[in-house]
Amino acid sequence: MWSTQAITGTNRSGITFRTVPCSGGTHSFETYLFILNVDGLKKGVYRYLADCHKLLYLSEVNDIDEQVDKMTLDQPFVPNFAKRASVIFSWSCIPYRSEWKYDITAHKKILIDIGAVMENLYLTSESIDAGTCALGIYDQDMVDELLHLDGEDEFTIFLAAVGKKVEKK
Repeated sequence: MWSTQAITGTNRSGITFRTVPCSGGTHSFETYLFILNVDGLKKGVYRYLADCHKLLYLSEVNDIDEQVDKMTLDQPFVPNFAKRASVIFSWSCIPYRSEWKYDITAHKKILIDIGAVMENLYLTSESIDAGTCALGIYDQDMVDELLHLDGEDEFTIFLAAVGKKVEKK
């Protein structure tokens, strides 16, 4: 989490510096996590609080493994996806944070910025010998509903699964 969205400092104007580059310091993303199999954490939905580097428990999800398989469309190349992941990262986008500054070009910048976030997650996962899988295909409405996002002013933009690597035989 720290490597994908953490605040590393603030300038005199109150603009935050983070662990990832961002077009014009607009920081259009919020980080949510579906915790599936993490020692010491209750299964459920969490939100990452970048300003204090903490997790906020939001809610329990009934049959979370089944719900994650449904929302990730039970990826055919990885059956029972949820049973293999420890956590599913979900980044939401609040477009207005960029639109006020960049107008119609904001959406291009948002897509570039989420790529930098994902790159940092891959690099960090590799450094701790964990596996990561970016998920660009998912049930948009279902994820937004599970996170209580309105789907317009804030909506899910990208998912990624992180878990222990499977040893090759």
